[in-house]
Amino acid sequence: MAGTIDMKFMRYINLFSRISKISTTNCFSYNNQIIFGVHPSEVSQAIGKDAENVKKLYGILRKKIKIVAMPDKENLGEIEKFIKEITEPTEINKIEIKENTLIISANRQSKAIIIGRNRVREKELSDILKDYFHILKLKIV
Repeated sequence: MAGTIDMKFMRYINLFSRISKISTTNCFSYNNQIIFGVHPSEVSQAIGKDAENVKKLYGILRKKIKIVAMPDKENLGEIEKFIKEITEPTEINKIEIKENTLIISANRQSKAIIIGRNRVREKELSDILKDYFHILKLKIV
């Protein structure tokens, strides 16, 4: 997605830009939500006053919308915060990165939520990490 954007996400990005007046190239899907990644200084403008931009997007697309700050690829603390925002409301105990592998520690129920039925959410999260942060493996323990 970072290298190439398919037509569906291109339409989402164009609609987001028209409504929020903010340009971004970071758009992906996780857990039946459309997530837009914007620069940290533009998050409040992207959400809009009283979340009006999010409500407009939801009204048009009829999918849950989430707007998050895109972290610096080198900063582990920001990547950890990013992953927690995406996987919310699950509780993650610890996140570490070792040699292109991201390890998420969580309790049993949270692990099940992060993995998802037929490992769908795990695959979505793995694709996001691969495309945006060049993290090749995801382990959930």
